[in-house]
Amino acid sequence: MKILLWHVHGGWTDAFVRGQHQYLLPTTPDGGPWGLGRGGRDWPSNAVEVAPGDLADHEPDIVILQRLEEFDECERLLGKKPGRDIPAVFLEHNTPKGDVPNSHHPYADQDEIPVVHVTHFNEMMWDCGSAATTVIEHGIVDPGYLYTGERAHLGVVVNEPIRRGRVTGTDLLPGFAREAPLEVFGMGTEGLGLELKLSPERVMERGDLPTARLHAELAGCRAYVHPMRWTSLGLSLLEAMHLGMPVVVLGMTEAYRAIPPEAGVVSNDVEHLHQAAARLINEPAEARAMGMAARTAALARYGLDAFLESWDNTLERTVGHTRVFAVPERRTR
Repeated sequence: MKILLWHVHGGWTDAFVRGQHQYLLPTTPDGGPWGLGRGGRDWPSNAVEVAPGDLADHEPDIVILQRLEEFDECERLLGKKPGRDIPAVFLEHNTPKGDVPNSHHPYADQDEIPVVHVTHFNEMMWDCGSAATTVIEHGIVDPGYLYTGERAHLGVVVNEPIRRGRVTGTDLLPGFAREAPLEVFGMGTEGLGLELKLSPERVMERGDLPTARLHAELAGCRAYVHPMRWTSLGLSLLEAMHLGMPVVVLGMTEAYRAIPPEAGVVSNDVEHLHQAAARLINEPAEARAMGMAARTAALARYGLDAFLESWDNTLERTVGHTRVFAVPERRTR
């Protein structure tokens, strides 16, 4: 099957393109949100970069929409209306915003384009009306057990913590920095220490690292802190668990489902989280045991094979007929 999708969410796409299909990624010389293509990532050869003007010649079988503007862009490039002339699904990555209990999804109450949510929490919180919905939980390309915990530091992965502020729990970071130095990875971390009025010894701005290096560096921290207030279940949290890290997590959205008690500490009592972080810093053996449990839990629920199988079923159901596909060798890092 030929699947058209834009490179919007690199972590999610990293898992999706490991399947048995051909993935058509619009690519322009200057990259950007409408032409990022592979974005320099080490993806399988069946993730194919295509100039937007050539997409119609590739005759995609289905389009994965991830932004509202993609509906019109797809029609412009293909001359086909998604959901009517070409099968389509809308992939909802995000929790709702605004009047949350009453958030009406833009694709609600229509029967042409099903909505796929990445968590059960999101499906429950979004009002999709009569539109068909399903949940396909995240899949992770297993980086392997890399945990050393050699540094008595707390690792955090967050993009744009200054701009996003309370959404990502940036205001909670000083409390954790009192328990141990923080290593903060991600885009837009420059100036975070100054913003929080903390010294470089308490907040280390590690920046946006390539995935393999990020995993190796993060795994050297004693524990992972996930202070997000209002985002979908973070892929960085699931990756930290795959690495074998113990996790300390604000009890929001889907966290309770992802993290069994033996794998980490989940609470909305921030002082309790501070105490848990301090204990893990001071008890390396406990941190290692908890991290092993976190890895076991993550592999069981967020493994790549189950993710790809669920997507295959949804794609086949949406396209509406069965085909025989050549299955290339599935790659891992």
